[in-house]
Amino acid sequence: MRPNRLGMTPDQDIDAIGLLCPLPVLRARKALLGLQAGQTLRILADDPVAVIDVPHFCDQAGHELLSMTQDGAVTAYLIRRGP
Repeated sequence: MRPNRLGMTPDQDIDAIGLLCPLPVLRARKALLGLQAGQTLRILADDPVAVIDVPHFCDQAGHELLSMTQDGAVTAYLIRRGP
């Protein structure tokens, strides 16, 4: 794992490139359940709907979306697990 633009190395990475809604969010949800509060998850996704779904999921589930960074068609989401 490499640090992101915030200088943080996430505790877990998920590659959801090529997966369509709702799979990126479902993968993120499953991964976050395995993390402790305060740990971070980076998920890479190219599903255009994920830019709506991931922030909404974080808001509803009590997680903090730290950043969303676009690189071509791929967006990297950095999420901090909530309590």
